[in-house]
Amino acid sequence: MIIEQIYTGCLAQGAYYIESEGEAAIVDPLREVKPYIKRAEESGAKIKYIFETHFHADFVSGHVTLSKETGAPIVYGPTANPSFDAIIAKDGQEFKLGKITIKVLHTPGHTMESTTYLLKDENGKDHAIFSGDTLFLGDVGRPDLAQKAAHMTQEELAGTLFESLRTKIMPLADDVIVYPAHGAGSACGKNMMKETVDTLGNQKKMNYALRADMTKEEFVQEVTEGLLPPPQYFPLNVKMNKEGYEDIDTVLERGTQALSPDAFEVAANETGAVILDVRHQDDFAKGHVPRSIFIGLDGSFAPWVGALIADVKQPILLVTPKGREEETVTRLSRVGFDKTLGYLKGGVEAWKEAGKEVDTVANVDAKEFKKMVDKGVPVYDVRKESEYKAEHVVDAHLTPLDYLNDHLAEFPEKETFYIHCRSGYRSMVAASILKSRGIHNLVDVSGGFEDIKKEGVPVTNYVCPSTLK
Repeated sequence: MIIEQIYTGCLAQGAYYIESEGEAAIVDPLREVKPYIKRAEESGAKIKYIFETHFHADFVSGHVTLSKETGAPIVYGPTANPSFDAIIAKDGQEFKLGKITIKVLHTPGHTMESTTYLLKDENGKDHAIFSGDTLFLGDVGRPDLAQKAAHMTQEELAGTLFESLRTKIMPLADDVIVYPAHGAGSACGKNMMKETVDTLGNQKKMNYALRADMTKEEFVQEVTEGLLPPPQYFPLNVKMNKEGYEDIDTVLERGTQALSPDAFEVAANETGAVILDVRHQDDFAKGHVPRSIFIGLDGSFAPWVGALIADVKQPILLVTPKGREEETVTRLSRVGFDKTLGYLKGGVEAWKEAGKEVDTVANVDAKEFKKMVDKGVPVYDVRKESEYKAEHVVDAHLTPLDYLNDHLAEFPEKETFYIHCRSGYRSMVAASILKSRGIHNLVDVSGGFEDIKKEGVPVTNYVCPSTLK
């Protein structure tokens, strides 16, 4: 028996490869399916099943393409109603994979079709669960994402999740291994641990939602408390996962078209495409196509694209580091952004050589920033509210990147102001958005709050985030 977790840090997502006696199964595959097919070929195995724990909201699964390329059926739990052919399994139904068995445990609550898959070894012993978004390490799936589909309140869904955990998962033995669909950083939960694999026994000790003496009322209150609004692209990803989508090879072929500066400019004007610059923030600051949006590949790229561009049907033109064009299109497609029209051939250098206008972002280091703070300049912090409450520059205004559009009226019209985040990534994203809205009187603080603190800029007294509500 082989179990491999294929973890993608950008999405904090875990897909799984399971193999026994030449037969393989994939749980919650990502959009690009070649790595799963290649992995099976390396072992001389045939992919027999594709198990989906639910209709994912935060990424587009590769289930449709993988089924098409391998002939393996897609398996969902009870109540799922996809638009394509799939096995809708009954609660308790078992699937043989070589010498092992995969048993369906219907665990509604995160969504109504949410299902946990219990793996039994060749001796019939419970070995592991693939818990999807039902059970995370340190947390459980948020119960507010399926309200419209389920016609239930988040409190009713939370109550359903309570029963699922108590009747289907907690009775399992402590040595059962938990393989969740997500880890820390995912928007599908609140307080996930940084680890990506654990035993159920340890989770019964560590996970607040699995307390043995917890009442349903307490569970509902704690699970629904402090939920931030989900990213706008979530329901659009659910729709794609439920109804199907364009083949990834078609998306890649269109998205990796090399466009000359003139063709790139024409495409931008004719299609209304967002120009997305995915280079390092320092490169973007030095020179970029005017009104382009920066979201760097080497940060939490896909989630920020989803949160800030939101509409998966929005046409996108790319400015990328050389050689990373296909990677960019692939990572966009993971969260449903398939309308990439091509990239700027030769990058910003070619754009300059063509005599076209280039914009820059003014920036200072923390040492220079301290001098400006002493003069009383306006400071805007684009980190999350929890980060700001824990510690921030004295008198800084909070304008979180997630909700930047809600704060546009708060920025000075003419006076120069300074923006920062924790390390410099998010503030450059914010700078690009502000400049695209015609707000140019800003200066970015390179190195962010980490460098600001080291430089001795006055900050508020630290408050431990775990004590904040």
